[in-house]
Amino acid sequence: MQNKNKMEVMPVNRLLLTMGVPMMLSMVLQAVYNIVDSAFVANIPETGEEAANALTLVFPMQMLMVAFGIGTGVGMNALVSRSLGQKDYEKAGKTAGNAFFLAGVMYLCFLLFGIFGVKFYVLSQASAETSTLTLNMAVSYLKICCICSMGILCFSIVEKLLQATGNSLYSTIAQISGAIVNIILDPIMIYGFFGCPELGVRGAAYATVIGQLVSAGTGLFFHFRKNKEIPNALNYVKPEISLIKEIYQIGLPAIIAQALMSLMTYGLNILLVRISVPMQTAYGMYYKIQQFVLFMAFGLRDAITPVLAFNHGSVNRERIRNTVFFGLLYTGIIMLSGTILAECSAGTFAHLFGMTGETEKAFLSAMHVISFSFLFAGINIALQGIAQALNGGKESLIISLLRQLVLIFPLILLMIHFSGQNPEKIWLIWSAFIITEMLTAFVGIFLLRKLYQKKVSVLPLKMFPEPA
Repeated sequence: MQNKNKMEVMPVNRLLLTMGVPMMLSMVLQAVYNIVDSAFVANIPETGEEAANALTLVFPMQMLMVAFGIGTGVGMNALVSRSLGQKDYEKAGKTAGNAFFLAGVMYLCFLLFGIFGVKFYVLSQASAETSTLTLNMAVSYLKICCICSMGILCFSIVEKLLQATGNSLYSTIAQISGAIVNIILDPIMIYGFFGCPELGVRGAAYATVIGQLVSAGTGLFFHFRKNKEIPNALNYVKPEISLIKEIYQIGLPAIIAQALMSLMTYGLNILLVRISVPMQTAYGMYYKIQQFVLFMAFGLRDAITPVLAFNHGSVNRERIRNTVFFGLLYTGIIMLSGTILAECSAGTFAHLFGMTGETEKAFLSAMHVISFSFLFAGINIALQGIAQALNGGKESLIISLLRQLVLIFPLILLMIHFSGQNPEKIWLIWSAFIITEMLTAFVGIFLLRKLYQKKVSVLPLKMFPEPA
């Protein structure tokens, strides 16, 4: 038993926690950084609310950068891991090299967008009420992030390279190092401490990209020092169409899933600004808190998927059933805790973000209403991971499309109509998120039952008990 893979012998309830907790901590760290970053910006004297609104406008594009970087990294990770398992070290090296080439192509695209497309993108989410100061802040911030996006794109590749060889600890260290640098530089560059000029929102952007570059540099250092089984050569960066195709055959669903989050946030910015700028700002700040909770579900999902896939591959029906059960159970506990946290700390976060007046009322309403969708959202996230592990890419994509595109926008428009844009009926607009997640969960459970019957129920039961 000692020579067997832990995914085969460790009790599932303990295995999910052993694998999931580090992933959840890594995801939570990213969410905490987003909250702290927003808090510093929102408390800029006299212009904090405009600055917070500026960050709301640029956030969807930042998410899109992450979507392409992480999605490419996911595809590269799987291909490198498979190549190493087959002892094909040259293919592993070429795959890594092609991933760096793709990071370069992505950087060129975001660089050009940063130079030529930022202003149009920002204006597309504005209304007559949006101040010129907010628009200028958003353009300045996003230009810096796009023109200096090589850090986040490079780290997305290096992080997955380290994880592909079992060196995930070093990728976490690299991520933490960049986050710490970012948090330290934020107040210095935003408020002008220690002789640094007071840069405001531009200071937050510079702190962000410097932190990303530190993470990328630290990750590269660990990659070249620790990933000895992956050969590195300049000619491996030469693009090979067949390898790029393989990378995106695996990574494209991850890109789509992440990009849908960006598209949803962008679309909601456009819809909510029709009601008022404070509504748009409030949702942008609320979304940072929501990420803190949902990222824990994403971290656990990233543990559920490989455990389930491994035991599906080894035809262990009992462990598949246990993984689904404990995965949903743990997700439910986490989401229930997140709902309680959101309900109890809404006022604290409003104070942290320096909110007042209509923005504060809209934010508190969002916290108190949308948080009741967390339980259903967590179930949907877990169902996506379960479907992916059982080769149900179509089912996983349907769940993503329902909760982030197909249902949410019509329901938001319907609730805006019913509310009559009355400030006292804001809760109706936020209730669209609860309805969306509930309906998606019902559809997701139905799809999972059919997928389970097709992929799992037909498997033979093994004649030995679950390891104790």
